[in-house]
Amino acid sequence: MDKFLELLQHEFERPFQNSVLIFSIILLIILLAPIALRNLRIPGIIGLILSGVIIGPHGLNMIEQNSAVVLFSTIGLLYIMFIAGLELDLKEFSKNRHKSLFFGFLTFIFPLAIGLPVCMYLLDYGFLTSLLTASMFATHTLVAYPIVSRMGVSKNEAVAITVGGTILTDTAVLIILAIVTGSASGGLTSALWIRLGISFTIFILFVLLVIPPITRWFFKRWEDEKHTHYIYVLFVVFLCAFVAELASLEPILGAFAAGLVLNKYIPHTSPLMNRIEFVGNSLFIPFFLISVGMLVDISVLLSGPMALIVAATLTVVSLAGKWIAAYLTALFLKYSPAQRNVIFGLSSAHAAATLAVILVGYRIDIIDEAILNGTVILILITCLVASFVTENAGKAMALQEDMMDPSTSMRHEERLLVPISNPVTMERLVDFALTIKNPVYASPIVGLAVVEDDEKAQLKLAESRKILDKAITHAVSADQHIEVIATIDQNVSDGIKRVTKEIAATDIVLGSSPQASLSDMFFGNTIQNLIHSTSLELLIYNPSLPLNVHKTIRVICPRHSEREWGFEGWMEKVMRLSSSLTLTTTFYCSKSTYDHILDYLKEHKLSNAVTHVAFENWDEFLTLAREFDENDMVVVVTPRKGSISYKPAIESVSTKLGRHLRHHSYLIICPKVADSGDYPEFL
Repeated sequence: MDKFLELLQHEFERPFQNSVLIFSIILLIILLAPIALRNLRIPGIIGLILSGVIIGPHGLNMIEQNSAVVLFSTIGLLYIMFIAGLELDLKEFSKNRHKSLFFGFLTFIFPLAIGLPVCMYLLDYGFLTSLLTASMFATHTLVAYPIVSRMGVSKNEAVAITVGGTILTDTAVLIILAIVTGSASGGLTSALWIRLGISFTIFILFVLLVIPPITRWFFKRWEDEKHTHYIYVLFVVFLCAFVAELASLEPILGAFAAGLVLNKYIPHTSPLMNRIEFVGNSLFIPFFLISVGMLVDISVLLSGPMALIVAATLTVVSLAGKWIAAYLTALFLKYSPAQRNVIFGLSSAHAAATLAVILVGYRIDIIDEAILNGTVILILITCLVASFVTENAGKAMALQEDMMDPSTSMRHEERLLVPISNPVTMERLVDFALTIKNPVYASPIVGLAVVEDDEKAQLKLAESRKILDKAITHAVSADQHIEVIATIDQNVSDGIKRVTKEIAATDIVLGSSPQASLSDMFFGNTIQNLIHSTSLELLIYNPSLPLNVHKTIRVICPRHSEREWGFEGWMEKVMRLSSSLTLTTTFYCSKSTYDHILDYLKEHKLSNAVTHVAFENWDEFLTLAREFDENDMVVVVTPRKGSISYKPAIESVSTKLGRHLRHHSYLIICPKVADSGDYPEFL
């Protein structure tokens, strides 16, 4: 008994040394802190930071800042920056790069301009100390980014320019850090600048020229090895962070660069994206937030009036500079108050780069203990302020986006029906349907299996249900919902038509595989029957390649396509596809049709990158198609016979695609046509 009590006392001696116990406590905090504070309407991030204060070495001293805690904290910090780059809408960022430069300049210069004289004349520090401390005010860590990500507003323009501004401010501050440390250690020499320039150039070339081709090859070569995709992504993140460190840059910039370069290869609705967000938000990011709280030493506030004065001054100056920058940005760019507050919330938190700057200054005796302790208090307060502001403003902005979303006015509802028959292409077909689905509508896509009514109908129905079960599992892995229906009918096309009426489907997504001639002939007849007997939009997709390895979307559409009833329907899906995959869309059509396409983009405030190639002679389709790269996705708009834009030469396009572009992924779109239900009653 005595030995047991002695063992028990040893195990619970603070700080705890048992790694299993430490990890259990961390997991318990991650589990309970957000739940406990949710009823108080306090963001979960705050609960995690406060928990870190309580259990940390300056609180109950339950867990010390050992190598394991530092490792997980570093992973969480890199994960935050990686997800920020991964979820950044690159098209929106490219479109608003000047706005990002504008905000980045303001959020850097105002905290610096306010902080430098305050530190020099109010706190009576020297120039180098004041410059380094003031530069710390200009940095910001995206601690509150998981909040906007969870609320689904991470692609908003205000969020995009704030994330873009992070790159600029942190880079500028790290340059100041290099200048200050260089001056303190003997001056800034030309050799130092040359070395930094060369190493930075090598880092950029590595990220832009080495990672993309390897990633494209890996995802194409190992498409079925789903678990390896996540391991590969983690490897790229930490490799880029390490290479950035070798280039004398902060690892967080390497992780952010990894997110940017992998952005186009990881669609937002993919199972891989779901795994990345799930693991990060469940473990790594909460661990980082707890570790931030463990740095806070409340006792410094009791060490004398100077500590309080320094801490209060640093906090007020930091928040004031960031608020002015956010206010002026919103004023000049005409953003709403909610967007302004989101900008302020995201850019006001200090943690990663701030700690890096101050700790480096402390180690080389430029920063004293008063500033170090005041900075730790600043981190806690700014993280709390950022979380509260972002939580409230993010909710308001999410509600505004729901009301302003132009796609909601296009139709009352969207319901995609996806007939599934081929287990080989099932996953790619489901991924495609999930990618083009409008997230505004809650209705899930519907997977359908139709078997002919014969003596083997029950056996074939059982096999079809197995395929549908796999489709459900695949959708769930992407955190998506899919309904399934298995039915028997006289033939496949009749079964599809019947189910479209039963579920009020608006679009039919069909798979096409030109590898087996007999089944293709049968399925081709099914498609032709649906084209002639339904007015719904049909999308016939040949998934030769995974979605995330495509380079460009090439859309060929006939003259007067814009005058068809279903023009906005197929344009919405193509633009959503290009946006999700971060691809440029090249339209091959007449000048007048392309002008209407540009009007559509402007009217719906879309930032998709589009180009135009004049094309009207459909007899030269094969000549045109031979110029396409194998990694291009070819989209052909084929109106039904009798439509305004119909041309007889279009009839043979599907055959040419199957024969000559079988190794390409291609999509044939038959736009929706008006039926009697689409006209007003008085007509």
